[in-house]
Amino acid sequence: MNPAIALPETPRKGRGRWQLLLLLAIAIGPMLLASAMYQWRFWVPETRSYHGVLVGTGQTLADLGVQGELAPRWQILVTAPDACAADCQQLVYLARQIQIGLNRETLRASHGLAAGEALTADYVALLDREYPQLGRYGLDRQAYQRATEALPGAWLWLVDPHGNLVLRYPAGSDGKAILDDLRYLLKISQIG
Repeated sequence: MNPAIALPETPRKGRGRWQLLLLLAIAIGPMLLASAMYQWRFWVPETRSYHGVLVGTGQTLADLGVQGELAPRWQILVTAPDACAADCQQLVYLARQIQIGLNRETLRASHGLAAGEALTADYVALLDREYPQLGRYGLDRQAYQRATEALPGAWLWLVDPHGNLVLRYPAGSDGKAILDDLRYLLKISQIG
């Protein structure tokens, strides 16, 4: 005689629903958690991995008042709403040194100066001689003051290839820290 063949048990309806709910929770849960963290500012780390001031407002070079066509590369841009005084000249020197410090990545970035006033003839001659690759741009002072809330003095900005402002540094900033920030941005960047 043939023994009875055992038929497999049919799955319970409740089990399938629980599996569906679990899959939805795994897929949607992290998005809801991240949105809540952003909205109510909880579990946000206090530390940061960059040294400058993050420009997280979506400002661009046009908002800053920079006039002229910049190359579609990362920019190390020095802005001076007034004459390029000693702090501005120190930042121009620092911008060039940072670009040189990029070594193999040096072609992915360029350095420039946007000044609100005309440069002195002596400084123009120095720039022509010592900084032949420095881009020079005009700066609309009123747009600059609106965009920066009248930041005093010269500033160094890191700008992405699309013209978005990423980080800014005051005069007297540590060049190694800026170089580290730019190297990190170039490492994670899919553009430029």
